[in-house]
Parts: sequence; structure tokens; C-alpha cells
Amino acid sequence: MKKFIKTEIRDHIGVITLNRPQVLNALNREMVEEVVSTLERFDQVDEVRVIIITGSGRAFVAGADIDEMADEDAIRMELLNQFAVWDRINLIKKPILAAVHGLVLGGGFELALSCDMIFASEHVQMGFPEVKLGVMPGAGGTQRLTKAMGKAKALEWLWLGDSMDAKEALHHGVINRIIPEEVLFDETIAIAKKLTAQAPLSLRLIKEAVDKAVDTSIYEGMQFERKNFYLLFASFDQKEGMKAFMEKRRPKFEGR
Repeated sequence: MKKFIKTEIRDHIGVITLNRPQVLNALNREMVEEVVSTLERFDQVDEVRVIIITGSGRAFVAGADIDEMADEDAIRMELLNQFAVWDRINLIKKPILAAVHGLVLGGGFELALSCDMIFASEHVQMGFPEVKLGVMPGAGGTQRLTKAMGKAKALEWLWLGDSMDAKEALHHGVINRIIPEEVLFDETIAIAKKLTAQAPLSLRLIKEAVDKAVDTSIYEGMQFERKNFYLLFASFDQKEGMKAFMEKRRPKFEGR
């Protein structure tokens, strides 16, 4: 049993629901550990092919739990190394979709940016207000936002600490789609179901190749892509997918 999140598996989709609605799902260290450990568990469960992270109540995440950090000092923070747990998200191989609504601020924005795709309600407010508290993002916010929208625009949002609406986020490629809030979760589930019908190994190796593209030269990325392309020809799903194409039927992928 988890204290701060709810989890379920439905139709090959693992769902993580942030569940501290009384504080707008503010992230504390224990909650982050619960999210990451559940991601790791879903990543190893064959029944799960796609993962969704969403929030209960009026917000996705209003930010970090300030009460937990207000009296900390630099040495204790360094020894605690609280952001190491976030690095484990980078090791998750399966697709992670975020369905966000309401406030998506600070650590909540970092959590959303750690996902592979973000689907947002039309009234979402996303941003990094840390500068107004005399600090800055520490779980990857400066890095992921800059890679998403470029240096100049990232600095504007990080320095001013303002929130962007859904249209601004979509314009800069921060989110994938704007969806009415009343159907946000259902539409995200529908997209996840489409992904569960794809070859799991293809999804896994495509994700690896795209992540590689973010941090390497095009030549290095293409070499990595090529190796993954060849690797898929050792899979059952490649044989099944091409055989089904020639036989004009739907493939039955097994993830092997």
C-alpha cells in the first residue's frame, strides 16, 4: 500500500495517481520515492505496456512540499542527495504519459517533463516559480525546459517565474496536446491503448533512440538508431508484424 499515490493496472496500462489533494499534491520526498518505485515495478511487469501519471483533485502538482525544505542547509541537502531518486526515472524503458490539469508547478512541472508525452487540460498553468523563493529547479527543470523550448524562452520562464498556459506550452513544444479537462484522463487512456497495440520492443527501442538524439550528434544518434533497428530483427514481433502485413491481418505482438 502506498501512502501518497494510488495505482492500478487496466488493459495493459499502469496508472499512477498522485493523491495528496488536500495540499494540491505537493511533492514530498516520500511521495517521489513512491512514484519512482512504482514506475520501476510497472517497468518490470509484463502485463503493463504503457504508464500514465495523473493527479487527483484540483491540480496535478502545485509544487514541492516547502515545509519539508524550508529549514534545510546546504551540507545536509548535499548529503541527503534527494534528487538522485529522480535520475531513476531516466532508466524506465516503457512509455510514460502525463495527464496534467490545474497547477503544474515546480517539482510537478519537472515530473511532467520527465515523462515521454504530456497531455494537458485547456486551463492548465505550468511553470517554475522557484526564483520567487530564492532558489531554482533542482530535479532537471532547467535542463528539460531548455531542451524543450530553447535557451532564450527557457530563461524567460525560469527567471520571471511566471506560469504558461496550455496554448503557450503547446506552441513551444512543451506538451503534446490540449484536451478538455472533463475528458483528459479518458483521452489519455485512449492514446495509451493505441500504444499498447504496438510492438512493445519497438516502443522501447524507439524511446531509447529518441532520448539519444537529444544529447548526441546526428551521426552518433544515427549509429545508435541503426543498431536498434537491426536488434529488432531478432524479435518475434518483427516476424509477426511483417507476416501479418503480408497476410493482410492485424499483428498479435507479444513483446519478445
